[in-house]
Amino acid sequence: MKVLLIKDVYKLGRAGDVKKVADGYGRNFLLPQKMAVLATPGAIKTADRIRTNAAEKRVILNDEMSVVAKALEKVQLTFGARAGETGKLYGSITSQEVADALQKKTGYGIKRQQLDMQPLRTLGEHTVRIRLTMDLIPEIKVTVFREGEAEPSLPIEEPAAPKTEEKQASEQPVEQPIETSGNTEPAA
Repeated sequence: MKVLLIKDVYKLGRAGDVKKVADGYGRNFLLPQKMAVLATPGAIKTADRIRTNAAEKRVILNDEMSVVAKALEKVQLTFGARAGETGKLYGSITSQEVADALQKKTGYGIKRQQLDMQPLRTLGEHTVRIRLTMDLIPEIKVTVFREGEAEPSLPIEEPAAPKTEEKQASEQPVEQPIETSGNTEPAA
């Protein structure tokens, strides 16, 4: 079946393109969702107008969403999960869990369908792409760590703090004998 796309469709094409698709995909998804019309000779004549209108809308939408994309690129999410000895999770971190965590952390309503990811089933750092528009696809870092262990970002900061306290504690006893010896010398 040949269809003329009215809207941008991810992994298929941009508005104004004529594409050949499976009959079921066109009949059951594209046509009812008003993303495409049948590619008749009359519809093909309007393809240029559809392309120009869609390009103008795309530019406006990309300008608006660029602020959101910049904010999302800085986001790092961490999830604790039960895992076996090999680092394989007993369950998985799903796109819905990532979308909920993004909503909680940033306040932006990202749908799970916008996340370009498979369920995460191993420990470590993963990259997740978020489809805001056809052109804007920021990436975020998702770290999965073993439940019951410290978060990966915290051990770097926590040992640094006790070491400085230990250094200060070790410096203070060194300073105190100097002060006491300094106090004993003038008193003597």
